[in-house]
Amino acid sequence: MASASATNTPLPDLRIGWIGLGSMGGAMAKNIHKYLLSQGRQPIRFFNRTASRGDALEAIGGIRCKDVTQVARESDVIFISASDDKAVKSIVYQILDLGDVADKIVVDTTTIHPDTTKELAAKLSNKGAGFAATPVFGATPVAEEGRLLVAFGGSTAVYEKVAPFLKDVIAREVLVVGEKPEKASLLKTTGNFLMAGLMELIAEGHVFAEKTGLGSAALERLLELNFGPVAYSDSVRMTTGVYAPGRDQAPWSDLDLGLKDVGHGIDCAGRTGVELKVANVAFENMKRAKEYSDKNGGRKLDSSSLYGIVREQAGLDFRTEVVQKRDEEK
Repeated sequence: MASASATNTPLPDLRIGWIGLGSMGGAMAKNIHKYLLSQGRQPIRFFNRTASRGDALEAIGGIRCKDVTQVARESDVIFISASDDKAVKSIVYQILDLGDVADKIVVDTTTIHPDTTKELAAKLSNKGAGFAATPVFGATPVAEEGRLLVAFGGSTAVYEKVAPFLKDVIAREVLVVGEKPEKASLLKTTGNFLMAGLMELIAEGHVFAEKTGLGSAALERLLELNFGPVAYSDSVRMTTGVYAPGRDQAPWSDLDLGLKDVGHGIDCAGRTGVELKVANVAFENMKRAKEYSDKNGGRKLDSSSLYGIVREQAGLDFRTEVVQKRDEEK
């Protein structure tokens, strides 16, 4: 397998398609489109079920397609960024319905269960199509900057074709996991429950700091200087109110998707006899945050909203003063 640094080779003359323009998918598609234009290549082709989400990409030259099959028919490499396993399956089945998909490559950036990845890879391979799982690590702001971390699972031949669109385009680095696509999904799943556990620890730390009078500023500075950018970013999501965004704001990482992602990890671990105790604590608090959302008109919450539950468990309001003040101003 070639290393992820092998992105200095000439850009292959491939038609690139993109399906799924959520906050993450939209950011990645935009960065690839800009890269294609900078290299004198054809603009990206795209489709999204909610058509308005494609307006921004179309405004800068992206080619809007009427449906999934048009994207697949007119593209050599089809990227997918969807919400869950069911959505990815639906898209892949529509691609397969084309009939002749030999030599096309499907690249799935979605976080799905490793079993789903393995199933879809086999179906595409049986039809002569290539497949790669490229789940990404990072929230929306990181995606917009093109600084995600990508896990790659797939053949060397597929990697060599899609690598130029990964590092330094949508990602700061690519972790090449191996020839089996499901290994990339498994790595992402592992990373997800680690992230959930870290968020739980940081949430507990902030509540402890508030209750003892230490205060959040000192703790956040410690996290920044001693625990790295990921821990610091999670802290900022809590202290600035991102964990419970305003009604006109989008979460950095949607709670519903977080529940799905951590659930995949717990399921995979359970099958092998591993008990993810910390991940289970975080998962239960995320589920309680979902209940809070449901009781409050389906309010959109970030995956870090477990912080609000940890606050409640300590006798504090789910909403910090920052969140309460922001809510009152609306």
